[in-house]
Amino acid sequence: MTQRHTRDELAAAVGRTIPDVIGPDLRVLFCGINPGLMSAVTGHHFARPGNRFWPALHRAGFTPRLFRPDEQQELVALGYGITNVVARATAGAAELSADEYRDGGKVLRAKVAEVRPAWLAVVGIGAYRTAFGKPKAVLGRQPDKLGETGVWVLPNPSGLNAHFTVDTLAAEFAKLRDAVVEEESAG
Repeated sequence: MTQRHTRDELAAAVGRTIPDVIGPDLRVLFCGINPGLMSAVTGHHFARPGNRFWPALHRAGFTPRLFRPDEQQELVALGYGITNVVARATAGAAELSADEYRDGGKVLRAKVAEVRPAWLAVVGIGAYRTAFGKPKAVLGRQPDKLGETGVWVLPNPSGLNAHFTVDTLAAEFAKLRDAVVEEESAG
C-alpha cells in the first residue's frame, strides 16, 4: 500500500539526505543518482512508486521476492547495499550540477575504499560519466576498477527513463548478477 504525502511534506524534503544501506562483505553496492523527494520523506531508497529499481532487482535474481523500499535493510543480509552519487534530495536529477556529481564521485570513491564491496553498480549512465570523468562510458562492466572493486553501470530505473521497461532493466541487472556469480565461483 502506497502512502500519499502532501506537497508540503515533499517540499520540506528538498535538500535532505538519507542514510546509506551498507553492511560488511557487500557483493554489490548499488549507487543511485540522488534521493528523490519521496525517498527523502520516507528515508527509503528508490521509494517513488514509479521507480523500477526494486522490480528490476527481483526479476534479475538479486532478491528472492519483490522487496518494498521499506524493506531495504533486508538487502544487507543478501550482501547488497545502496548509496547515492549525490546525497542531496531533489525533485529531479536535472537539478544537480556537474560540480555536485564530481564532488559526489570523490565521496563515492572514498566510501568504496572504506567499505570495499566486490562491485559498485551505478544506476545512471549520465551520473557515472560526470562523477567519474568518463564521458564515453557505456552500460555494463567498466574497464577501470576502484581499488579491488569492479565497476558496473546500469540504466537509471526511474520511471522517467522511458528507454527501458522493467523487463529490459531486469535484463541489464541480470548481466551484473551473472558477473557477480561467475566471479564468486571462480574466486
